[in-house]
Amino acid sequence: MMRVLIWISEDFVIVRGDDNIFIFSIAMKSVLPTQNMIRVIRILWIRQIKRHIRSRARMISSIVQPMLFLVALGFGFGPIYARAGGGNYIEFLAPGVISMSILFTAVFSGIEIIWDKQFGFLKETLVAPVPRSIIMLGRTLGGATVAMIQGMIVFCFTLFVGFRPEGVMVSLVAIIFAFLTALFFTALGTAIATRIDDLQAFPLVMNFLIMPIFFLSGALFPMNQLPKALTIVTHINPLSYGVDGIRGALTGVAHFSYSLDAVVLIGGSIVLLFLGGWLFSKIEA
Repeated sequence: MMRVLIWISEDFVIVRGDDNIFIFSIAMKSVLPTQNMIRVIRILWIRQIKRHIRSRARMISSIVQPMLFLVALGFGFGPIYARAGGGNYIEFLAPGVISMSILFTAVFSGIEIIWDKQFGFLKETLVAPVPRSIIMLGRTLGGATVAMIQGMIVFCFTLFVGFRPEGVMVSLVAIIFAFLTALFFTALGTAIATRIDDLQAFPLVMNFLIMPIFFLSGALFPMNQLPKALTIVTHINPLSYGVDGIRGALTGVAHFSYSLDAVVLIGGSIVLLFLGGWLFSKIEA
């Protein structure tokens, strides 16, 4: 749809489209009622969820890849892990592949801004009389919800290969850590996407950021008795705390404490939300 600016004043911007005339209030952009802010966040949250549900291929692929890791590594390395005195490797690995599903889905949800730039939807969103930080928050919460749900679906599949959580109540704690992990990495993906305009840069993000974060998080191996350099890296890695919180809740075995896991994820999410909001306010569609 082609839109032409036909009037601008201190209070209103009037834009003519192909069939309609759109009137935007400039005053609302700076002073938006709380009720309207919540409504905007809810609309963008619902859009992210609907967009994911309609993409059947992406839903299936984000389930198949973690399950492939679980089955191939769980049953392949399970006997070796057991002989080394580690116990049941499926029990150890399942929280890791759940975190893997959350990580990939969350970052993809954040980086969808690149697609919105290319196809014009972001431009349509940015002209709305809404602070850009609110738009970013709604998108991020929607992406985090999608990633959490995807992790819960993978969790259900792990039950069919022999994984058994400690109980129902601890599973609720795991959901909290799953959402915090999803929120952190959706905000990270959004912050990255605001600085990238080329779709060709997406594989670089995958190969040089996401894969190292996953493999160096303790999702596939215990973090006890690692070499010093690797120990430092895993302690810096934010996904390590998400994996540890989910694993501790589901299996009762954790490397860090619940409080440390929560502080790192909540604190990191707040920082990334503010950073992402600032970067998003500078974005040019």
